[in-house]
Amino acid sequence: MQFWATVFLDGLTYASYLFIVSLGLTIIFGVMKILNVAHGSFYAWGAYTAAFAIGIISDNDLPEILFLPAILISAVLVGVVLGYIIERFILRKMYNQDIHLIVLATFGVFLIFEDLIIITFGVDPYLPYQPAMMLGWIDIVGLNRGVYQLSLILLATIVAFGCWYGLTKTKWGKLLQSVIYDREISEAMGINVTKVYVVTFIGGAILGALGGAYVAPTTSVSPGFAIDLVVLSFAVVVIGGMGSIPGALIGSLIVGLLRAFAVHQAPILELFVVFAVMAIVLIIRPEGLFAPPKARKI
Repeated sequence: MQFWATVFLDGLTYASYLFIVSLGLTIIFGVMKILNVAHGSFYAWGAYTAAFAIGIISDNDLPEILFLPAILISAVLVGVVLGYIIERFILRKMYNQDIHLIVLATFGVFLIFEDLIIITFGVDPYLPYQPAMMLGWIDIVGLNRGVYQLSLILLATIVAFGCWYGLTKTKWGKLLQSVIYDREISEAMGINVTKVYVVTFIGGAILGALGGAYVAPTTSVSPGFAIDLVVLSFAVVVIGGMGSIPGALIGSLIVGLLRAFAVHQAPILELFVVFAVMAIVLIIRPEGLFAPPKARKI
């Protein structure tokens, strides 16, 4: 019983921040049809900025209640600044280019921002453990679990509900759906597609940065730590279907639970089981489990 409870809780926690990061990636692809390799930069910069802010609060003996607002503000700040810079000065000039060129461009951006992290924050790891220590631990079926780690599940639930509500119940969501299905018709109807792209990219960037910022107190923030997470995020969107929000949710749960089971049962297979499932999905359903339907032009 404790073994399965451990696998479930660990898998659900890991799937939660994997979902937040993957959600930003799949929203950008769904609206803009861009495979943004630079998404890992948002995750890494979000984590470093939050760790830096937590360090300032802790070193100056400021109230601990400021930790959580600092994490959220760091994510928004990173997402808005980096998202706007990349969309405005790089992607906007490449929308009509081949998708492979865009992938190479975003990969180059990712490498540049990785080096800028070292220049800005140095090579020493950051250990912003204070928010996790502040919330303490809780006993669940005999297992001692950190409240902060479990709060990731709540955050992912809020993000999922917010995205669902925003896309299905608001005017902005209807505009996004229109642009997703046909950009040309949307422009002809007077929709400012450029503005939609900017807001979408910044929103996806904020989600990527939020994943990094919120997970920073649970890990060692060091150069290159975002690479594995980005690779797994791509696995999530491939399994769930590019551009599908339900697919990102289901894909994150599959990857998170499989990884947790492998870590506890056969650590050497930690990554193998994830990519084995991805390969099986690609063979059976190349577009992913929950890929959105494509509009047919007549």
